[in-house]
Amino acid sequence: MMDESADERLAARLAPAPALLAAVGETGHVTRAAELLGIPQPTASRRLAALADLVGAPLVVPSGRGIRLTRAGRTLASASARALATMAAAAREVREEIDPASGRIVLGFLHLLGRTLVPSLIGGFREHHPGIRFSLVQGSRHDMIEELREGRIDLVFVAPMPVDAPDLDGAPLADQELVLSVPPSHRLAARARVRAAELAGEELVTLEPGYGLRQITDDLCAAAGFEPRIAFEGQETETVRGLVAAGLGVAVLPRSTHPAADPTAAGVVEIPLSPPLHRTIGVSWLRDTRLPPAVRAFRDHARAGTTDLGPGFRPATP
Repeated sequence: MMDESADERLAARLAPAPALLAAVGETGHVTRAAELLGIPQPTASRRLAALADLVGAPLVVPSGRGIRLTRAGRTLASASARALATMAAAAREVREEIDPASGRIVLGFLHLLGRTLVPSLIGGFREHHPGIRFSLVQGSRHDMIEELREGRIDLVFVAPMPVDAPDLDGAPLADQELVLSVPPSHRLAARARVRAAELAGEELVTLEPGYGLRQITDDLCAAAGFEPRIAFEGQETETVRGLVAAGLGVAVLPRSTHPAADPTAAGVVEIPLSPPLHRTIGVSWLRDTRLPPAVRAFRDHARAGTTDLGPGFRPATP
């Protein structure tokens, strides 16, 4: 049985191999793995054979026209992929520490936030950091948080904030009022305010499960004591608004950006809820993870509260 020092010696000898093992695991083919790494195919084959001799067990076996990893190979390939991700993150941090102006930020956010909040924050930030690049990813609250956890996104803007997640940190950015959207001909269209309980029996148009706005809508109905009747589910708020305008139901949505002088410009009437309903939009990041300099700078800029986020947003309630 190998002791800890022997394991460390073996790990040290395996250390140059992660890129090859990860590539073989990804492609299932020695030639493609070699092409991916920019090395000759015979070199890749010799390295795999040497690794198998070092471990004392085969790492790959033939499978059709390619190869597949053995159990030992899968174990090492999985660890290799994680090790490469850790090294890539470290290399990125070192590079950005040397030249912070060359950084890149992968930002995830809900679809609706791409209209004013995200452009406002990025625009204000790039006035002082023009060389920093952004990669923008949009999706549901659930998907954004999962991608954050898996390391594919640096920061996410979501609502509600994941306050009960022990692996995440976050800070509120802004509050946004939610209103009831109904067709102009609806029985509630002339009302000044509407209580949530009055929506019992109404056909609701909302986002699919996994979206923050769907969670808020479900929680609102549950607090009012009724099960929502979901007529349609969508993936984007403008689609939901369009279904409301077509008379296919009512929806709880953020206020539109149409001028107040023309409240039906989107084909809907917006009615405040009683009591008023707001959602808090926050920025979240992985806890106990050192963020690259550019990411830290943008997070701090977003939290500073010095940017006009556009219509419909107000400073977050402490």
